[in-house]
Amino acid sequence: MAGKNGRVYEQLFSPTVQHTLDLVGIFVFAISGALLAVRKNFDVFGIAVLAEVTALGGGLFRDLVIGAVPPAAFTDLGYFLTPLLATLLVFFLHPHVERLQTGVNIFDAAGLGLFCVAGTTKAYDYGLGLTASACLGLTTAVGGGVLRDVLANEVPSLLRWDRDLYAVPAIVGSAMVALCIRYEALTPFTSGLAVVTAFVLRLLALRFHWRAPRAWNRRSTVVEGD
Repeated sequence: MAGKNGRVYEQLFSPTVQHTLDLVGIFVFAISGALLAVRKNFDVFGIAVLAEVTALGGGLFRDLVIGAVPPAAFTDLGYFLTPLLATLLVFFLHPHVERLQTGVNIFDAAGLGLFCVAGTTKAYDYGLGLTASACLGLTTAVGGGVLRDVLANEVPSLLRWDRDLYAVPAIVGSAMVALCIRYEALTPFTSGLAVVTAFVLRLLALRFHWRAPRAWNRRSTVVEGD
């Protein structure tokens, strides 16, 4: 049940469209988690865990923070089974999936855009302010990836200077939604524009290797590329 700010997200898309978009995003994020597990030489259980965590971690954290309990990940069987489907696909066909990495990156960018918009609007629906809603939109989009990297014993890609921009596109998408809500301009068109903006920014970052700046005039003993 939505909170004091109403049902913004439900007004944007029909329940069927919402559910379909959620499952697509979950599936693509699960693929990225499962592929990392294969690279780390995890067994099938480890692959499934990393797929589930990557796909559902951000949304689960958001739902717990806003009080949407039990979280959707535990009330909709499709949310739980979709990462398992991705696990099976990667388990048996991972060499082929690896070769489709460009396609996976494109869908991952689309999932990033969808989740940052959905996360922001859902958080606002449950009574959070605009800034907090945008922050939870960002968390929804990138939280699963952070948990994936931690479980795989890696520095989260979100924090590494040698990774192409990932959080920034999600920040831009979430901020656009918050501003649209503030000025009562949130419609299916403007929310779609926020999704597309985050999506395109992420693709451009991948294409041109855009990265966030490091500390000015830094002195570090860390070898670049480590």
